[in-house]
Amino acid sequence: MSLLRHHGDAEVGDGLVDFAVNVQGTSPPRWLRDRLAASLDSLGAYPSVESDYRAREAVARRHGRTPEEVVLLAGGAEGFAMMPRLRPRLAAVIHPSFTEPELALREADVPVERVILDPPFRLDPSLVPESADMVVLGNPTNPTSVLHDRETILALRRPGRIVVVDEAFADAVEGEAESVASERSPDLLVLRSLTKTWALAGLRCGYALGHPDVLARLTAGRAHWPLGTLQIEAIAACSQPAALEESAMKAREIAADREKMIVRLQAIGIDVHEPAAAPFLLLAVPNASELRLRLRDRGIAVRRCDTFPGLSTGYLRVAVRPSEQVDLLIDALADVTGSRP
Repeated sequence: MSLLRHHGDAEVGDGLVDFAVNVQGTSPPRWLRDRLAASLDSLGAYPSVESDYRAREAVARRHGRTPEEVVLLAGGAEGFAMMPRLRPRLAAVIHPSFTEPELALREADVPVERVILDPPFRLDPSLVPESADMVVLGNPTNPTSVLHDRETILALRRPGRIVVVDEAFADAVEGEAESVASERSPDLLVLRSLTKTWALAGLRCGYALGHPDVLARLTAGRAHWPLGTLQIEAIAACSQPAALEESAMKAREIAADREKMIVRLQAIGIDVHEPAAAPFLLLAVPNASELRLRLRDRGIAVRRCDTFPGLSTGYLRVAVRPSEQVDLLIDALADVTGSRP
């Protein structure tokens, strides 16, 4: 359980160049900061039902759904914490993947069966036990950077089963390829995060998409005013057309940076798992634990991967970064491994 609790922010420290956390940038863009600052004068009032509805409307328009199919979340992690309220008898969790869903289920005493995907980590619905009435997976998957086909995800559906798809990084994929966020199915629950692309990790912003009946079960017993005014404002702002255009441009930039980064890593003999579709890369390296510590000594923070079920000690994860930051990573790796391009 302690390994399931480990996240990339634990790797980061003062003065370290951060390749461990997958947030893009250190703060939201200026226009978003200005919009949030303009809301400060309203913090004396409780968050209103009207503002919540307007934010849900904006999210719904973004995905071709209705406001009743949207629940605002304090980050995607809140959605994982709510999953036990759906009362699954057996939850199948696809691994390697983000560990928070399994942790939330196990802490609520929900029986969990791990479905381990071997390299190249492609989804195989036949591996999922038929008795599972909940299946949880990430797309694109953290930390493998694998993007599963939409049709393969939909093939997981069974009568009486809910399929939960963590799309925390879907807006960082060009064209949001393979997303099921607009699929209006009664047995599909999609969790989205706004913290990565918009550098809002400290504000905790996300949302769930699903059938109103499923969302009602998911939110049963939820506290009143579950989100604050600034969170609601941020979700509404990041769902507007201009923001979606900016997000799409950012996804293209990430894709370009990722391809350049792969070439540079491979040039010094680093084994990068491909194809990669997310704003991070999985590296297969010998002596990963020692390498991580030696990089840390050289001022570089990377993510250990032995905390992900299904991965051995021979992997590290690195966030996709612009070239000037990658220069530092490549130099440090070259020094540590003794390999030069």
